[in-house]
Amino acid sequence: MVEGLRLMAVHAHPDDESSKGAATMAKYVADGVEVLVVSCTGGERGDVLNPALKDDPEILRDLPDVRRREMAKAQEILGVQHTWLGFVDSGLPEGDPLPPLPEGCFALEPVEVSTEALVRVVREFRPHVMTTYDENGGYPHPDHVMTHVVGMSAFRAAGDPAAYPHAGEAWQPLKIYYNQTLSKGRILAFHDAMEQAGLESPYGEWIARWEDRGERTITTRIPCAEHFPTRDRALLAHATQIDPEGSWFMVPLEMQQEIWPTEDFEAALSYVPVEPIEDCLFAGLASLAEADALARKGGLELHYDGTSKDAS
Repeated sequence: MVEGLRLMAVHAHPDDESSKGAATMAKYVADGVEVLVVSCTGGERGDVLNPALKDDPEILRDLPDVRRREMAKAQEILGVQHTWLGFVDSGLPEGDPLPPLPEGCFALEPVEVSTEALVRVVREFRPHVMTTYDENGGYPHPDHVMTHVVGMSAFRAAGDPAAYPHAGEAWQPLKIYYNQTLSKGRILAFHDAMEQAGLESPYGEWIARWEDRGERTITTRIPCAEHFPTRDRALLAHATQIDPEGSWFMVPLEMQQEIWPTEDFEAALSYVPVEPIEDCLFAGLASLAEADALARKGGLELHYDGTSKDAS
């Protein structure tokens, strides 16, 4: 039913695609879906988070190039297509008060500039479904928050012939979802399972930080446990960003597959009905031909709007 359909995942930095929705993408690639990952920035201002590589001279000499090669490796593992949107990493400001963001970074780009860049990619690839981050960015990195803003803006604009008319023929993606793989419910389930098994949970501090944070509305759960090993290999391909001994890999794979065998998403906007709980991002799309026709039709009315709580 999904063969030939197209999925676009819009992410902030290289490695985000492997930590958020990677098993879902691998599943859809195996099912014959065309999948495109868009990296809004090159991760140029990221830190080396793998202790074993902190003093590596090649990495210190040219981290941006290393991260591009890591992304190419992860892309190959996942079997997806990939493009760089071309903006510069904003870095994660730290301190009190926070320092200003660096001039020319993605988070400071005029929204219409970054939206047009993404609209061009949407109209060229012609996805039926998009994924991005919620209004909080998943976590409040300025590039993640801006990825949400730009992803939603491009979703709305791509189907409007009057918007960015020089950026290609109008194409309206039919659904857009927020990644919610790192949900409160999932983390609590893993934490409890680890403690019951007598293992050290890596999530104690996470849970403490989430005391005042409500649960998101999960509308869609994608069964993809068999692709968790592919997800992990893709994540490890980003060697500068991932510590193989770190928290990402402390929960045994078999436990993950048993306790929480899905990756989860929150429907944001949809031009077809959204039925709780979906088990497919393409639910509601009858066929490739009908989905293509609907995306070209113009003048569509929303069937589902889950964005009323969004700050943006």
